[in-house]
Amino acid sequence: QVQLVESGGGSVQPGGSLRLSCAASGIIFSINTMGWYRQTPGKQRELVATITSGSTTTYADSVKGRFTISRDNAKKTVYLQMSSLNPEDTAVYYCNANHQTPWRLYNYWGQGTQVTVSS
Repeated sequence: QVQLVESGGGSVQPGGSLRLSCAASGIIFSINTMGWYRQTPGKQRELVATITSGSTTTYADSVKGRFTISRDNAKKTVYLQMSSLNPEDTAVYYCNANHQTPWRLYNYWGQGTQVTVSS
């Protein structure tokens, strides 16, 4: 049974920082591309950042230079360090794990964690 459990969300003032964590179980963590996505009411879920099994990272333009994604394969955990937060970063943040084989795409989601940036 695959589980992705996010933690670290909360409320923060503009300019503040938060670190999200996502602990995985039930998957071969090291071979998965891990990612963070976010969603606000009425909008589609959007990519925030991804990190491949080889630790290649990608970021949405809106978070470049402010957010950093990293992974610890020994702990089966992916992190999202968020700095210089602004109200537009308010959303539910979801952890994602995916792995493509020649036969199918394995794609899993966490339950989400709320991040609220407000003064």
